[in-house]
Amino acid sequence: MRRNLNARWPWLPWGLGLLLCTPGIGSSASRPPRELIVSYADETGKLQLYRVNADGSARRRITSETLDCSMPAWSPDGKKIAYVREGRGAKTLWISSPDGKEPRMLVGSGMNLIPSWLSDSKRIVWMVLAPGKDRAPSGQLRVMDTETGESRPLFGDPEQAKFSNMMPAISPDGTSVAFVSNRSGRYRIWLSALDGSDARLVSPVSAEFDEKLGLPIEQKVPSWSPDGRSIAHWEGVEMDHMSPFWWPDPQRDALIEASWNVWIVGRDGKNKRNAGHGDDPTWSPDGFVTRSFPDKSKGGPRIMIQSKDDWGDLPILPAGTPRYGRFTWKPPGAGNL
Repeated sequence: MRRNLNARWPWLPWGLGLLLCTPGIGSSASRPPRELIVSYADETGKLQLYRVNADGSARRRITSETLDCSMPAWSPDGKKIAYVREGRGAKTLWISSPDGKEPRMLVGSGMNLIPSWLSDSKRIVWMVLAPGKDRAPSGQLRVMDTETGESRPLFGDPEQAKFSNMMPAISPDGTSVAFVSNRSGRYRIWLSALDGSDARLVSPVSAEFDEKLGLPIEQKVPSWSPDGRSIAHWEGVEMDHMSPFWWPDPQRDALIEASWNVWIVGRDGKNKRNAGHGDDPTWSPDGFVTRSFPDKSKGGPRIMIQSKDDWGDLPILPAGTPRYGRFTWKPPGAGNL
């Protein structure tokens, strides 16, 4: 599992589209469009954070760092964001206001990735990778009180540390965590209480290997629906099976890319369905899932969002954007924060 977690694809420009019929995306007389914070490359190629409406309007930059800022996560009360900032040989963890003001470092060393807020908007859970070429087998989850700075392993049972636990997503009610683990052999989506108890596989696969490639099927990037009833996630053949640039195999690489899909499953493990080709799912506050995928016609990725009837573009990246590093939705009830 050797993924570039800062940018899901090697190139990320795409043409802007408008989805004017989806609730919360297009213009509406009854309410303003939804707002997001997204990480994408500035004119120097460094990832910065921007606030933008879901229809692409009212864009404004909120960070101006010399190194990458990515993986933003908006707190449930709307008052703070957590994000990852590139450091010298590290990925450091920071929080600030939603406008990027009063930034404060929480963790200044190590490989810290994918922060996720608990429902109290005070504590965060994130993943830590150990040094090394392939860090994924050593992934562990930690929890921190952002007011006191105190942190500890999320899972109290030492047996849990025998497995790699990564990519945490806290349930909206704050009682459960969906995460990625290799404890069953392959990387799969697991669900447990916050202390790691009652852990179970939540999204069964129909086959352990891709029938065309003979390569293992894995799962990553869980994301909760706003009502806490469903989990979206990526499933497919990992990117590290793609051919090296010095010995390309376009046909095989195309089959690997074609295996990437976003799936949705109930928290009870039932009613699993394929949402479509793509990766890195999120949910809008309205309860619509998003997915992104490489689109050669646009020269980069295409980010799409589901509506009641169909899918349409989510135009949050400017045309010609070379890189992007995830996005987060403004929580409902956050007002003008």
